[in-house]
Amino acid sequence: MLTVLRNSWALLLGMMLLMLGNGVQGTLLGIRGGIEGFSTFQMSVVMACYFLGFLFGSRLTPEMIRRVGHVRVFAALGSLISAVLILFAAAPDWMAWAAMRVVIGFSFSGVYITAESWLNNASTNETRGQALSLYMIMQMIGIIAAQALLNLGDPSGFILFIIPSVLVSVAFTPILLTAGQAPAFELTKPLSFVRLYHASPLGCIGMFLLGGVFSAQFGMASVWGTEVGLTVRQISMFVAAIYIGGLLFQYPIGWASDRIDRRQLILGLSVLGALVMAFAVIFDPGFYLLLVVAVFVGGISNPLYSLLLAYVNDYLDSSDMAAASAGLMFINGLGAISGPMITGWVMTRVGPPGFFLFMGLLLAALAAYAGWRMTRRAAPAVADAGAFAVLSPTATPLAVEVAMEAAHEEAAEAAASEKEGEGNNTP
Repeated sequence: MLTVLRNSWALLLGMMLLMLGNGVQGTLLGIRGGIEGFSTFQMSVVMACYFLGFLFGSRLTPEMIRRVGHVRVFAALGSLISAVLILFAAAPDWMAWAAMRVVIGFSFSGVYITAESWLNNASTNETRGQALSLYMIMQMIGIIAAQALLNLGDPSGFILFIIPSVLVSVAFTPILLTAGQAPAFELTKPLSFVRLYHASPLGCIGMFLLGGVFSAQFGMASVWGTEVGLTVRQISMFVAAIYIGGLLFQYPIGWASDRIDRRQLILGLSVLGALVMAFAVIFDPGFYLLLVVAVFVGGISNPLYSLLLAYVNDYLDSSDMAAASAGLMFINGLGAISGPMITGWVMTRVGPPGFFLFMGLLLAALAAYAGWRMTRRAAPAVADAGAFAVLSPTATPLAVEVAMEAAHEEAAEAAASEKEGEGNNTP
């Protein structure tokens, strides 16, 4: 772990600062939109545009990197992010915000791809898994800490837009000054959707539904909070609780996924998530109970993402892992684009509870489909299943491939050690 920190501290620090900036603007826009008088549906379009840009970035950035190199792409996209963060306050028009959110999403997607390729190049086979785990943890810490920054200024002014712009600008300094030569970038072509669906129908449908859940909770949480009259401090705590849940629940659920049928775990988590959403819709819980709901929302949806990836890879050869990951990321992105807009539409029809209602319906649909798929074919033996890797929804196919390979290697080493130990204990 110390070796990883010594070799990659600048990149990890820079990514944490970037997530601070991204976390502030994501929540701040939902609050500022209410101040500017934008409707719920208008804000849902603004929030959805981030995921549209992110999807375009994942497809176009590799070609940009091949043409002009990692450093130029990294610096150019960072400059775009920093500039747009200031322009949000200067141009308080929802259509202008929507266009800028496309640029922000595109730029962050490209930054993630570039950073993860650098991190992969700076790691050895022995440290690659630890490096990626630290990278994901730093991302989560950054976005959680960002919610506290929202309390440093007035959301109707400029200062809260200046802070993330400065953080993003500063974030690139240690990365660009210390990062070594980046490797040649190779684009992984995704498997055809037909082939991917035949390999795992549950994985494809689950990724699409989960894309809607993610984009609803991360894009519309602050919009919902503004509509129900929460203060800035309460909104920041609510959003932070979602990410804290995602950080805390990954590891125990990952431990369970390596020991039981993953479809049972997907089914159980989806049912639990739907019940939690139903509770929030029916009983209108108080604020502190809402924080508990938020922890469960993030704690269920984040591990489900990693769980579905692991489940799909149970049915694939290791050589197809990267291609499958690219295809699944695209399916997830399609679901993510529609999530905020449908959430906004539902909220205009049934009111603020529509925020939880929409996510609950998606999780219920995932549970129903998982239950049906369990009747269609037998699960792979638990002993033959691949390892679980902790991953973020913002992870690129490169990060997914590296994480899955590292998890498989660690699982193989653990199995070999256990077998050796049993042999030594044999009389």
